[in-house]
Amino acid sequence: MRDARWKYLRSRGLALILLLACPPVFSDDSIINRIEALQAGHPVTVLDAPILAKEALTRFYELREFDLAWDSYNARRQLAQAISEVADQGLNPLDYHHETIAALALQPTDQVEEEVRADLDLVLSDAFLLLSSHLQAGKVNPRTIHAEWTANRQDLETHTVLAQALDTNSVYQTLQQLKPSAPAYQKLVTARRTLTALLGQPWHELAATPTLRPGDNDPRIPEIRRRLALLGDIPSADHDRPAAYDASVESDSYDDELLIALPAFQARHGLEPDGIIGRQTFAALNRLPVERIRQLDASLERWRWLPDDLGDTYLLVNIAGFEMTMVRSSEEILRQRVIVGRPYRQTPVFSDRIRYLAFNPTWTVPRKLMIQDQLPIIRSDPGYLERMNFKVYRGWGADRVEVDPATIDWHTLSANNFPYQLVQEPGPMNALGQIKFMFPNQYDIYLHDTPGQALFGRAERTFSSGCIRVERPFELAEHLLAGNSNWSRANIDRAIELRDPVNAMLRTPIPVHLQYWTVWVDQSGVIQFRNDIYGRDQRLIDALRSDPQGALMPTPRRP
Repeated sequence: MRDARWKYLRSRGLALILLLACPPVFSDDSIINRIEALQAGHPVTVLDAPILAKEALTRFYELREFDLAWDSYNARRQLAQAISEVADQGLNPLDYHHETIAALALQPTDQVEEEVRADLDLVLSDAFLLLSSHLQAGKVNPRTIHAEWTANRQDLETHTVLAQALDTNSVYQTLQQLKPSAPAYQKLVTARRTLTALLGQPWHELAATPTLRPGDNDPRIPEIRRRLALLGDIPSADHDRPAAYDASVESDSYDDELLIALPAFQARHGLEPDGIIGRQTFAALNRLPVERIRQLDASLERWRWLPDDLGDTYLLVNIAGFEMTMVRSSEEILRQRVIVGRPYRQTPVFSDRIRYLAFNPTWTVPRKLMIQDQLPIIRSDPGYLERMNFKVYRGWGADRVEVDPATIDWHTLSANNFPYQLVQEPGPMNALGQIKFMFPNQYDIYLHDTPGQALFGRAERTFSSGCIRVERPFELAEHLLAGNSNWSRANIDRAIELRDPVNAMLRTPIPVHLQYWTVWVDQSGVIQFRNDIYGRDQRLIDALRSDPQGALMPTPRRP
């Protein structure tokens, strides 16, 4: 055994130092053996628990010369407490050896069998290293869910964090500090606890037909009222007991109380708040509490993917929520509705910085849109190009030549034969409107104005080709240019009137984060749910529910 360790140390250039000092003394035979097995690429199981934090674990024990780390009962207790609480963060305690630690780690050291101490030490270290990484950067690699992701949080040297936490007796506090500090994340954690209290409640599926309207009587209404009470849409007069126990629950009449609660429920689920209980509203009412929790867990995980520091001033676009907010010094100063990409032209998830604003922009139509969108319109409407102020060019760049569209036989063109470029001139009919907010990126995505203001009245706003259309662009422009004395609102209006393209550079680029959250808690403390418009949630939910070996936990059945 000693020969094996000597070989290990010699391979790391430590043999000469040890020869000049004293013979090697090792705290336990099994730690070095397990580390060697991990480095050789072998799976290692200790106390029936797979060891997963291979690199960080190796580095941790190398730096402490393979001494045991968890002699302190208090440190073990703190770790056990932190693990028992991670379900509130949407993580699974079983991923962090919860059962093994609960069974063995809380015993006094002198009561743990000698041959088990080293194994338990490895399990405790592995649990801390995994949990610290997951709290700080997420359990799931975001690139496996969003191939375009470019906003990972900085890597954490978890082995150093563990060493410091043990040295300062601050295991629990250290893990708490690794969670995202954003108030929005903390609100989701609180909402999760509220939803968890609903687990076990009867939640049978309500028939989606016939549709219910105010004044109707229907045997489904008492159950609808009960669910709205449990979900908080019907407040309880008695705060010490759920509103579901109120006598009015038994009424099968669609009364005034329900007419107040239903539109609020619909609005916070992204539905038309018309008070009519149709298929979509029934689908939201039928969603199991555990399904809501899993949807919320996906949002918690996406928060963990973000940098902890979003910027003192930043823009946050929630693609699934069709909403943009601007935050300054932790205070929301602006909120607007947005329009995002269609399901087949999805708006990507990434972070960047707005560097300048383009007033009176031209729109050079991307080739794909020219073929798929514009060409069919031009063929069916000969006056379209002139009416919408388009110019047609043959060729590209400095060599392009303007062409009279009337001389082109548009019916002979195709994806393999389209030597033209379409450019829409500045003006109120321009597809980009009158302002474009630029953060140059590989996806050619940006925020912009739009002449199609009527679409902002729709509940679900997936109408663009990927870029984000902003509801009140001039208000956003004022906020972004507030620190630039050259661009007052009067100067902005004057630039628009001239209709000449002009750029306004920001003195300090502003971070912009394009995110995808189907659950969040709004400024009023109301939990909001939205449809998974791009079908991105389930893959992430499955990854979160999988154990370290990739096995998926079974799906619960409706009670």
